[in-house]
Amino acid sequence: MTEESRRRLLELFKARAFSFGRFTLASGKESTYYVNSKKALFYSEAAALLGEAIWDCTKDLNVQAVGGLEVGAIPLATATVMHYHREGRTLEGFFVRKEVKGHGSRERLEGVLPAGARVAILDDVLTTGGSVLQAIEEVEKAGAQVVTVVCIVDRLEGARELLAPNYLYQPIFTIRDFGVQPPAG
Repeated sequence: MTEESRRRLLELFKARAFSFGRFTLASGKESTYYVNSKKALFYSEAAALLGEAIWDCTKDLNVQAVGGLEVGAIPLATATVMHYHREGRTLEGFFVRKEVKGHGSRERLEGVLPAGARVAILDDVLTTGGSVLQAIEEVEKAGAQVVTVVCIVDRLEGARELLAPNYLYQPIFTIRDFGVQPPAG
């Protein structure tokens, strides 16, 4: 990804997805800012740039599949598999349901995830990293190997410390890129 493309992706996220106020995060923490990535993820230019950014993070890792916890990982996996296709490489996409449906196949993992596959776990915004562990657990239970975790924004509140000891951790941006300093300690 060129520096110009990275800069443009950050501009799109600042303009479309970033806001100040009082918010409760998935981790349960209170925050004075929020990154509502879905307002950027479904915009054509941002989706294309994210596919390119995730390609750059994963192209040399010999991954066979990408995905993560619903809902955020669904557009990320789609953008990534489309970029891989444009590059002439195949890649499976999947997502992990937060809860099993009460009908159909009753599986938490949707899509195709071959046993033994090398996997990149994708997420939009990580705070403590706790929610991404659900996806990692399901992927490993399915017999695949998580080799990297890629997120759009790391809020710098513990995700790196949780994930980096076991996985290659690759945030595209940190909250500092948005001009916000993480809480001390």
